[in-house]
Amino acid sequence: MISVVLRAKNERYWIGRCLTAIRRQRLPDIDVVLVDNDSTDGTIEVAEAYGCTLTNITREQFSYGRALNIGIEAARHDVVVLLSSHCVPVDELWADYAYAHLGPEGDPRVCGVYGRQEPLPDTSAIDRRDLWTTFRDERVRQRLDYFFHNANSAIRKSIWRDQPFDEKIRGVEDREWGKRMIAAGYDIVYEPGMRAYHQHGIHQGRDEGRAKRVAEVIEVIRTGGPQ
Repeated sequence: MISVVLRAKNERYWIGRCLTAIRRQRLPDIDVVLVDNDSTDGTIEVAEAYGCTLTNITREQFSYGRALNIGIEAARHDVVVLLSSHCVPVDELWADYAYAHLGPEGDPRVCGVYGRQEPLPDTSAIDRRDLWTTFRDERVRQRLDYFFHNANSAIRKSIWRDQPFDEKIRGVEDREWGKRMIAAGYDIVYEPGMRAYHQHGIHQGRDEGRAKRVAEVIEVIRTGGPQ
């Protein structure tokens, strides 16, 4: 009924937990596609043991958008959940929420859904703060705000075929896609019931280099300048 696309680079520590949680979902017929970026720590062997469809993207080929596009192309179902392989669904209803919004009974004006991200006990105070202030308790239908987050999100493959993720930008491909979708007349839904644990949060603490790269890309998206 749904496909799950995971991106991974040496995620052996987390991916077994992630796949166990996916296996426990109440929704039947879930296929999982792993897009691996030259892992060397046993990530692939764990994914094989869980029956994932395996694809690879090399370091030279890699961009966040290209990795997602490769995974979505391999997905069997129209509802495709995009989940970081170090994120772990909180409960067995995680997949149900994605399917409710984007399945046959969902509103066709909704192009994508992103879920709540929650910290773990050892998540840093900075990341806990950011997760708790970014992901609230109320469901929101976004008609102007194009915030979207692919650590825990879902889209329709039928829409993606005409609107794939940008493969050139250096991250924040989710927000760039969201802006295009809002401009095209679609809505985005934030669904707090679609919950996943995210140990390092959305900003990865005080990583100044990552913050600089993300800020540069967001500025391009906001201004519509050359990428």
